[in-house]
Amino acid sequence: QVQLVESGGGLVQPGESLRLSCAASGIIFRFNAMGWYRQTPGKQRELVATITAGGTINYADSVKGRFTISRDNAKNTLYLQMNSLKPEDTAVYYCNRVTTPVQWGQGTQVTVSS
Repeated sequence: QVQLVESGGGLVQPGESLRLSCAASGIIFRFNAMGWYRQTPGKQRELVATITAGGTINYADSVKGRFTISRDNAKNTLYLQMNSLKPEDTAVYYCNRVTTPVQWGQGTQVTVSS
């Protein structure tokens, strides 16, 4: 059974940092390109960062230079280090495969507010 469990969200002030984690099971994690997505109410889910099986990384322009995606294949875990957070980063963050998304997890709420 495929399961993606996101964690690490919270309420922070602008300029602060958070580190998100995504524990994956039921997929051969190391063979998959993975991504972090985010969604706010009334808007489409946005892909913010991706990392291929080989380690090639891409970011959305809105997070480039502030967010860092990484993966630990031994732990089947995807990470997103978020620095210099802005109020516009407020969203529910999800992880999933990039090419063929599987069942979405619950996500983790990130709120950036003073």
